[in-house]
Amino acid sequence: MHDLVITSRRAVLPEGERPAAVAVRDGRIAGIHAPDAAPEAAERVDLGDVALLPGLVDSHVHVNEPGRTHWEGFASATRAAAAGGVTTIVDMPLNSLPPTVDVPALEVKRAAAAGRCAVDVAFWGGAVPGNLKDLRALHEAGVRGFKCFLSPSGVDEFPPLGVEELRAVMAEIASFDGLLIVHAEDPELLADPAGPGYAEFLGSRPGESERRAVERVIALARQTGVRAHILHVSSALCLEPLAEARRDGVRITAETCPHYLTLAAEEVPEGATQFKCCPPIREEANRDGLWKGLADGVLDCVVSDHSPSTPDLKVPDFAAAWGGISSLQLGLSAVWTEASWRGHGLGDVVRWMSAAPAVLAGLDGRRGTAGTAGVGVAAGPTGKEAAAGPGGKGSIVVGNDADLVAFDPGAAQTVDAAALHHRNPVTPYHGRTLSGVVRTTWLRGRAVRDDAPHGTLL
Repeated sequence: MHDLVITSRRAVLPEGERPAAVAVRDGRIAGIHAPDAAPEAAERVDLGDVALLPGLVDSHVHVNEPGRTHWEGFASATRAAAAGGVTTIVDMPLNSLPPTVDVPALEVKRAAAAGRCAVDVAFWGGAVPGNLKDLRALHEAGVRGFKCFLSPSGVDEFPPLGVEELRAVMAEIASFDGLLIVHAEDPELLADPAGPGYAEFLGSRPGESERRAVERVIALARQTGVRAHILHVSSALCLEPLAEARRDGVRITAETCPHYLTLAAEEVPEGATQFKCCPPIREEANRDGLWKGLADGVLDCVVSDHSPSTPDLKVPDFAAAWGGISSLQLGLSAVWTEASWRGHGLGDVVRWMSAAPAVLAGLDGRRGTAGTAGVGVAAGPTGKEAAAGPGGKGSIVVGNDADLVAFDPGAAQTVDAAALHHRNPVTPYHGRTLSGVVRTTWLRGRAVRDDAPHGTLL
């Protein structure tokens, strides 16, 4: 007897989209069957034409707790994640206080999260000037990798690395085969905005600043052999050096974000500082280039970079406002809206937003694959019995955790910022009509409910 069987005529599996009945036992996917051959179960759910997806893995989330919990927090962030079909998040080492730059700080963050999470949560560590000696201990304590900035982060307690500091950090992380994830903008090409409007802000952070920083990371990755990942690529200028490096065998991957794929500088309303983020949302032609980078496999992942703040920090203008987009609950629908129009299928979206981020963060159930160049997605075993070993994330395969999402791709929703689970009602998607609605999210075979969080700290 299984605990749960979910049947859908549109189950999105690694080998493609097809009718299937997914059987769950003890929190794991125990079998994948033809709908007419589904085993007995204590609970049965028939989704009909509503798609069944693996739970998304969002490897770029700023929860901000402890210290800036009024910006967000584990309870509100993970509720928003579940409502958007995300079953695992990886929390960034800033803007919490203290930042996650040593093991005691990691323990403080884990204590803040314990018992409050509606989805599973893993953690990144930070690489900042002066904490080189702490990196190995953080790695051994379970962080999924290390984030660094090459330009100012926006908070004084998380300063950027200089070139020689970056080289030393890369060599240290390479010594234990860890992963370095990089906010790549060259500070020498950044400037204060020349005025209060969006055009001036965009001009202050040119795409060439990203490309030059990416080229620096590639050069040092070649020297040190470290596994490196470029965060939130907003400029299509980065695609050429990334593609060349990967052809040469450099161990480098890259991501972009829903706002870079769905929004454009030309449509930012005057004074609408909820659109401000760093690096910035660029022009429509650049957006087309990012989609090509996804289609070509140069960009691996699409993750939220959910970086919220209180409304008072989003004033008075683009020069002074906090830079960050709140979209954790909306990423799947936003990306699907644009992807479907461009001819991509649900399998593509699942690869970008679930399978590849799981591999990047080493959460896919396989060892030694996180952050490898050209993030690959294994099909995994199928059949009647779950495979032995730890449950993985990111795909509907036997043995993985039963993290599943009922997603209605043909339904529409009009975004009301005040109705989202985010702690603060600030988002550039307010008033937009998006395609696709999450109907139910299951975490290890249990439907996620606001009143009974059962997420695990990974």
